[in-house]
Amino acid sequence: MKGNIQKIEAASDSLRVAPHNAEAERQLLGAILVNNETYYRVSDFLEAHHFFLPPHKDIYEKIGQLIRAGKTASPITLKTFYPADTKIADLSATQYFLRLAADAASIINAEDYGRTIYDLAVRRNLIRIGEDMVNIAFDAPIDMPPNQQIDDAERRLFELAEKGRSEGGFVSFSDALTETIQMAHAAYNREGALSGISSGLTDLDRLMGGLQHSDLIVLAGRPAMGKTSLATNIAFNVAQAFMAEEQPDGTMKTMNGGVVGFFSLEMSAEQLATRIISEQAEISSSKIRRGDITEAEFEKLAACAQHMQTVPLYVDQTGGISIASLVARARRLKRQRGLDLLIVDYIQLLSGSQKNSGNRVQEITEITTGLKALAKELNVPIIALSQLSRQVESREDKRPQLSDLRESGSIEQDADVVMFVFREEYYMSKTEPEEGTPEYEVWKDKMDRLKGKAEIIIAKQRHGPTGTAQLHFQGEFTRFSDLAEDQYLPERME
Repeated sequence: MKGNIQKIEAASDSLRVAPHNAEAERQLLGAILVNNETYYRVSDFLEAHHFFLPPHKDIYEKIGQLIRAGKTASPITLKTFYPADTKIADLSATQYFLRLAADAASIINAEDYGRTIYDLAVRRNLIRIGEDMVNIAFDAPIDMPPNQQIDDAERRLFELAEKGRSEGGFVSFSDALTETIQMAHAAYNREGALSGISSGLTDLDRLMGGLQHSDLIVLAGRPAMGKTSLATNIAFNVAQAFMAEEQPDGTMKTMNGGVVGFFSLEMSAEQLATRIISEQAEISSSKIRRGDITEAEFEKLAACAQHMQTVPLYVDQTGGISIASLVARARRLKRQRGLDLLIVDYIQLLSGSQKNSGNRVQEITEITTGLKALAKELNVPIIALSQLSRQVESREDKRPQLSDLRESGSIEQDADVVMFVFREEYYMSKTEPEEGTPEYEVWKDKMDRLKGKAEIIIAKQRHGPTGTAQLHFQGEFTRFSDLAEDQYLPERME
C-alpha cells in the first residue's frame, strides 16, 4: 500500500505545471492594448519569452513591433496580423483581443503585473536549470566532466541572478551620457578626484585616473622586479580603503576602495598574508618566517593582523585552475560577498579548455579573451600579472617593451592597459666594477640615485596616455609607495 501511495505521489509530481499566472498575462496585455504607453513601463525588463502561454508570447511580440514602429497597437490593428480563422482559447483572434482589452488591468498596476510575469519566468528557468543538471548528471556526455557541468550551472545561475545583464543589447546614447556624467560626478566627489578605484599610489593614479571598471590591466615584469609585490600592495590599499553605503533597496554600494578577490596561483594564502603583513608592519618577511623578531615587533605584527582581519580581501590559492573555473569562482564571489577588483597572479599559470590543450598560443588567447569578457561582465577592473620573455636580458637597455610579453599577440590585443615594473637598481647592482677605480665612482654615484627607485611603465592605455610613474621600493618589506618630491630622477622630471 505504501509503495502505491509513493507511485501516485511521484505521478502527481510529474504532472505539475510550471509556475505561471495566465490571468496576470491577460490583464497586462489588455492594459497595453488600451493604453500603449503602458508598454514602456515594462518593456525594459519584460520580453516575449517571459510569458508562459505561447499565444501571449506572440501577442506581446507583435504589440512591441507595432509600438516600436510608431503605430497604434489595438485589438483592431493587431487582428490584421493574424489569419481570419485563427483560434485562441476557443475564440477568434478578434474576440480574444477584445476580451483582453475588456479585462485590462489599471495602468497603475501594470508594472506590478509585469514583475509578476518576469519573476515566474525566472522560477521556470530555475526549474529548467535544475532539470538539466539532473539529466546531464544521470547521462553525462563523455566529453563533459563534472567540473564543466558545475561551471555551466554556475554561469546560468549567475545570469539569472544578474537579471539578464548578460543578454546584452543596445544602450541609447542618452543612457551612456547619463552614466558618463554620473561617473564624472562620482570622481569629483571621490577623494583624489579619480574616475576609477584608487590604487593607493598617487603617481600611478595620476596617469591612469585610477583602476577603471571593466578594464583588463596586464602587469608584467621580469623575475625580481616586484610585480607580485605591487599587486599585493594595490590589493591591500584598495581593500583597506573600502567604504560602502546601504541603498534604499537594501543593497550595498561601494563609495570608496573596494572588495578585492586575489587568485594566487603561485603562492599559498599564508605566503601572501606574510608578504602583506610584512609590507604593513615594515618587518622583513624573512625575519617573520624565522621568528627572529623582538617583543615590540611581535606586538606590532599582532596589531597589524588585528586590523587586517577587517579588510575585505579574499584569496583563492588553488594552483593551475582553468579559466572556466576562475570565471565561475569570480562570479560566486561577486554574488556572495561583492567584488570591486580582481587580481590574477599570473596568466601563464592558468589553463585553457581541453580543446586548446597542447597549443599554448591558442590557450593564452582563450585565457586573455576570457579575462576581458569577465571584466566587462562583472564591471570590475582585473589586474592580470604576466611574465616577460628573456630577450629583455640580452639588451643593453633593460626597460621592457610590448614585444617582450610572452605570447604577446593576444595579451597585448585584449588588454586595455599594459604596464611594466622596472627597477634599474637591480640590473646596476649586477655590474659593480672593482672598488677604487674611476668606473666604480661613476657606478656608485648612479647606484645612489637609483636606490629605492622603481618605474611603472604604462606602455599601452586604451583610454589614456602612456608614460612612466615613479615609485619608492623598499626591498626588505617588498613595499611600493609614493616618492617624495625631491626623490624623482632628474632625467624623468617634466
